Amino acid sequence: MPVIVLPYIPSTITVHLGLPDQWAENVTVSFPDYVKNVASSEIYPTWELSAIRANVLAIISFALNRVYTEFYPSRGYNFQITNTTAYDQKFIRGRSFFQSISAVVDEIFNDYIRRQGFVEPLSAKFCNGTTSTCYGLSQWGSQEMAQTGYNSMEILRHYYGDDIELVVNAPIQDITQSYPGSPLRLGSVGEEVAVVQTSLNRISQNYPAIPKIQPVTGIFGEDTEYSVRQFQRIFNLASDGVVGKATWYKLVYLYVGVTRLSELVSEGQTFYKVQFQYPGVLREGDTGTEVQVLQYMLAVLAEFDEVIPPLTVDGVFGPSTANAVQSFQRQTDLLPDGVVGEATWDALYREFASLEAVLQQDVARFPFQASELIPSLVDLTLAAVSGHSETPRFGQHPGTDLRLGQSDQQEVSLS
Repeated sequence: MPVIVLPYIPSTITVHLGLPDQWAENVTVSFPDYVKNVASSEIYPTWELSAIRANVLAIISFALNRVYTEFYPSRGYNFQITNTTAYDQKFIRGRSFFQSISAVVDEIFNDYIRRQGFVEPLSAKFCNGTTSTCYGLSQWGSQEMAQTGYNSMEILRHYYGDDIELVVNAPIQDITQSYPGSPLRLGSVGEEVAVVQTSLNRISQNYPAIPKIQPVTGIFGEDTEYSVRQFQRIFNLASDGVVGKATWYKLVYLYVGVTRLSELVSEGQTFYKVQFQYPGVLREGDTGTEVQVLQYMLAVLAEFDEVIPPLTVDGVFGPSTANAVQSFQRQTDLLPDGVVGEATWDALYREFASLEAVLQQDVARFPFQASELIPSLVDLTLAAVSGHSETPRFGQHPGTDLRLGQSDQQEVSLS
């Protein structure tokens, strides 16, 4: 689902050789070969290098948007993209590649463009600019701009807007499904539940009969079950309150639709909800989002357990936070050193999650919503890292797995 899937470069991509609803063969090719095929079918190898680069980046980004949004799989299809320009990009099975185009693709196939502050790759639509025009890049227009000295990012910004940025070195992996693999139901806990809650809340803006879930806790309680049932009734699914594969992908489909993530003009995927995954050791002197989440859990527990002193959620691990951690450690038979290792974090989260039933029945005592307390977790934008001759660019992969809501000192990554 877009709110948890990090953009990545698929090692392969499956192309449907026809209209989406038309029977046709599916062909699976490596992603670089797919881009080389499309670029060799769409543009000329004699064009200026900056025009070729601009067009290749548009091709890459559009294809990645299809993968990221699960555009076709969420509709029940077993492919990622089609070869028809009425919907996608021109792909000719078995065609040869131009050397000049291949060289560019080999260099930048794991780069893509997006809007600043957005996570999803840009749905970078384009047309030839002569026999057809569109709201997007003009292929011949890009060549004309290149001939007058524009570089690739200047060309892309001319057509897509000044808020375009380049992401480089995105991770490469096999295509994975966002569905967690087993149904989510009453009592489930974790980031997948937070995804469901976040998606339902956004979809409910367009379908008010779906009740919002406040706060988003990652705990599948009765309010979440009721919201799921209403969603299922509206969209003619079995109304059992369980998020199985059919319900999950209907959520994906609706979420992508209402946010327009697969369109050039998109609401944009800009945020992550509260993440309770262990972030690594936290101790006095640390600052940042992970400390905010720690303080948030402690502050909630403090409302129900007088042993834990109240504290302010400010993202600064100071003496009051250390004191609250020690108090929690003492009563859970952990070493009261005020340092939050994995054992302390997991114990803290288990206690936090166990309050779900209380929160359902005693909302008046629940001290605050995560969205009020930790706005940076609800609206985390992606900070730029400069250092490219043409544009600020992002080195996407930090060397460790990224999860919902996790942040990095150089950048905040998804969605």
